Formats: sequence, structure tokens, C-alpha cells
Amino acid sequence: MTTIILQGPKLNDDRANAIVQRTGGSLEKRRHHYRINGANNISAEQLAELRAAADFDINLLPEKFDPAEVKLLITDMDSTFIGIECIDEIADFANLKPQVAEITEAAMRGEINFETSLTKRVGLLAGLDTGALQKVYDERLTLNPGAERMLAALRQKGIRIALVSGGFTFFTSRLEERCALDFTLANVLEKVEGKLTGRVVGSIVGAEAKEAFLRKLCAELNLELSQAIAMGDGANDLKMMKPAGLSVAYHAKPAVQTEADVAFNYCGLDGVLGLLDCE
Repeated sequence: MTTIILQGPKLNDDRANAIVQRTGGSLEKRRHHYRINGANNISAEQLAELRAAADFDINLLPEKFDPAEVKLLITDMDSTFIGIECIDEIADFANLKPQVAEITEAAMRGEINFETSLTKRVGLLAGLDTGALQKVYDERLTLNPGAERMLAALRQKGIRIALVSGGFTFFTSRLEERCALDFTLANVLEKVEGKLTGRVVGSIVGAEAKEAFLRKLCAELNLELSQAIAMGDGANDLKMMKPAGLSVAYHAKPAVQTEADVAFNYCGLDGVLGLLDCE
């Protein structure tokens, strides 16, 4: 049975009914989303056409995806779980934000290798006082909309939550404590006498490491990959997203939206709950 999920702040009964007229099936209204059950088979082209005419999210759940079996959510950090790219904001304290942000954007679009881009960006930060990291966390870092509601509902359902990042442990460790996350993985910035050296400690957490982290967690928790949801916004998230039971592109770059199972462009992180049919 084909199931379509409709979500977004501008969605209402009339707009939902208009979609049903195009797709067939029966409409069910939930508190925060709508579900269309038993819709006609819809091609990728038809789905793209529906999305292009709407100002809310329209997602077709893959037939292989079983919401009741989900036991793990793994999400990227920068511009997915949180609203900033931490390295760009750190660079602002060195008056290098435009240069670093340009490299970040190219890496997230998949135009340049992530590991190479991170090495270059971190290198530009050499000599910066480590106090800039705390300022970024205190003054600029915010969770993306819907994060708290998503986390609370996932915990209630017994779904474990992992945060993985090509960014830095300075931020993931604080978010782990603040948000009661179960697992985190990120890069370690090297510091000497209160200054950044322009290097990371150990191997870089890039696309391959993110995928390996997902597989490692599933093995440790005795889960099938199909029981995991993987969410991200940039090209370096794709290898992690591909083997998961459901991949979610969160306000993502075009290449990620093309390859992901579902995409959020209007709703917040709590859109995950609509996919799981829980409120």
C-alpha cells in the first residue's frame, strides 16, 4: 500500500484534499501531519510535479520502510540538527568567515573532497584563541526547529539517537549532554596553549566514517540497517544515508534531495515523527 505524508506550517485541509484528488487514496488527519493511505502508484516525475506546486512537504514512504521497526535515528549536526555551520562561525572570529564558508558550501554540494576541504578550513584557523569555540556555542548555536519535540517523542518510543559530524567534538559533546543523546562522533581540534593549531587529531570524520559509525551502532545494538533512519543535508552524508532503512534530506543540497528517500524543505526536525506516525 502506498503511503504519502504531508507536512508543513502552511498545510491545511483544503490543500491536503487537493493532493488526494491528484493521488487517490484516503486522507487521514493527524495532529501535526496528514497521511494518504492507498494512493495510486506515483512516479518520481509525478512526485516532483506535486512538490513543485506545493509550499509544504510531500513524501512517499518507501514500501520497504516499517516505522514500527525503527530503533535508531542518526543525524548530521551542522545545518541539520543545529542551525549553523560551526566552522564558518568559528572562522568569523578570525575575520575569515567568507573564505571558509565558500569552501564549506562547495564541500556540502559535493564539488570538492570533504577531507581535503576540512583540512584546508581548519588550517585557516591556526592561532585562533580557543575561547572562540565557547562563544560560538553560547551566542550562535541553536537547535533547528522541532528538535526538542522530535527528541522527546523518540525517547518515549525507545528509539536511540546518534549525532555524527564532520565538525567538532567541542560541540557534539555539549549537545550530547544538553539533549541527552545516546551516541556522538566528530573531529577533535588540536589545541596548544589555548590556541588552535590548524590541525585535527587523528583521522577525519568524513563520509566513510559516518557510514561506518552507522554500521557500528547497528551491530552493537543488534539492529538491522533497515531499523535506522539517517538524516543529513550535505554530500558527505550520502554514504551514511544510503544503507539506512530510511534516508531523510533535511533542507538539503540538491544532490542530497535527489538521492534521499524523503525530503524536508518546509517542516522542522519533528517532521520525522510524521514519518513514524507518532505525535
